[in-house]
Amino acid sequence: MSVATVSDLLTFDEVIDVRSPGEFSEDHIPGAINLPVLNDAERERVGTLYKQVSSFEAKRLGAALVSRNIAIYLEEYLANKPKSYRPLIYCWRGGSRSGSLTHILQKIGFGAVQLDGGYKAYRRHVIAELAHLPAQLDYRVICGPTGSGKSRLLQALAQNGAQVLDLEEIAAHRGSLLGALPDQPQPSQKSFESAIWSALRSFDPARPVFVESESKKIGAVRVPETLLVAMRASSCVRLDIPLAARIKLLVEDYAHFLLDANLINAQLSHLITLRGK
Repeated sequence: MSVATVSDLLTFDEVIDVRSPGEFSEDHIPGAINLPVLNDAERERVGTLYKQVSSFEAKRLGAALVSRNIAIYLEEYLANKPKSYRPLIYCWRGGSRSGSLTHILQKIGFGAVQLDGGYKAYRRHVIAELAHLPAQLDYRVICGPTGSGKSRLLQALAQNGAQVLDLEEIAAHRGSLLGALPDQPQPSQKSFESAIWSALRSFDPARPVFVESESKKIGAVRVPETLLVAMRASSCVRLDIPLAARIKLLVEDYAHFLLDANLINAQLSHLITLRGK
């Protein structure tokens, strides 16, 4: 069976993650689609059978469920793919889940390839890359007090073709005590790091990368230490705007709190834990 490594990602038409939706939601290769050969309930069912009965019975049930789900994908999502279609397929560690779909697609005639080592190999690659990749780029750190329009400047720069690393957008959080976004949960730490890795590897080292000054944590997620070190060693562009303008921007950015007193009270209650009554 043909296998590939993480360094080959960009050579494929599509990346397919066959893990369960729960595994996929925690983290996945950026841009991958989820075609689970076992859903969360099925995966738990097979795992329970493996522990309580035998590996043989678990494999027999798993094979039946996997075959049924793959048949559905062949009739639906994969039905109109051309013969030249070349997907990279992965599961948790490059085992039977991704191997099953890869084998069937190869037998049909597609150029399907299995990711060697699966998600675990990908995760190790991300950790290794984040240890040195941040230091290879030239940053312009946007500094200034809350409400000075740092995020808006980043958005404007991105719209004009600049290289921008918007950590707050990736974290789905504005970084302050009141920074949680309504109806928008934060990503997991692994997913946050995957998105940062994906952004960093896309940048041209010959051009500057604009990024907003951040603390170690943005809400519940932590900024990689190597990135913080690189940012702190970079030049700072400070924004100073009048207080009235800051207030106007803050009212616009946090308008949802003006509509829900309970929401802002709940957020401010965290100050008791941090500072005391």
